[in-house]
Amino acid sequence: MYKLKVASLAIIVLALSACGGKNSSTSESTTVATKPDSTSSAKPILFFGDSLTAGYGLDDQSQAFPGVVQTKIDAANLHYKVINAGVSGETSAGGRGRINWILKQKVDVFVLELGANDGLRGIPVTETTDNLQAIIDAVKAKYPNAKLVMVGMMVPPNMGNIYAYSFKAIFPELAAKNKMALVPFLLKDVAGNPSLNQKDGIHPTAEGAKIVGQNVWDVLQSVLLSKN
Repeated sequence: MYKLKVASLAIIVLALSACGGKNSSTSESTTVATKPDSTSSAKPILFFGDSLTAGYGLDDQSQAFPGVVQTKIDAANLHYKVINAGVSGETSAGGRGRINWILKQKVDVFVLELGANDGLRGIPVTETTDNLQAIIDAVKAKYPNAKLVMVGMMVPPNMGNIYAYSFKAIFPELAAKNKMALVPFLLKDVAGNPSLNQKDGIHPTAEGAKIVGQNVWDVLQSVLLSKN
């Protein structure tokens, strides 16, 4: 079972990059409210990530895990609006390059889901860490009262045990440093399960996305209910 999960995780990391080989730019990025309503005063939650956030391969972006979270927000009668700012193939450097453009819109809660494509490329952990910290710093500077959430990812041991361990540690370390809530592993209970992934064996199906959304909601709910 462990070998299966390791192999599946390796495929996931590979495909996260393969499905979005283009360099991202502000002209290519999509920033769309899952439930758009120009008259709404709901507080915006910005999901900033790669193909997992964008909902690669799903029939509708609302089926991606940020859309699942919106459904849970509505059911809980919380006054928040999800904004999906995911771009397939995005790296931490790509995210760093477009963050200031994205922040032209108001942000009350910022969810950061980037790094998997860095792992595929074997980008030094220090570089990925610097890029993610720069993104966080940009959010803090523009919206100092925004609540922050870090989403964790892993790479397989075949990238080298030292690299895999160091990469996994990026997310909890940055979360602790910046006082962010942490989702330990986005694809918990989905990675490696064929019935919950698309034909590529990598990206969650709509059913898989529901579980991923729950993984995020388990952490995000307390953030939204917090008065701090």
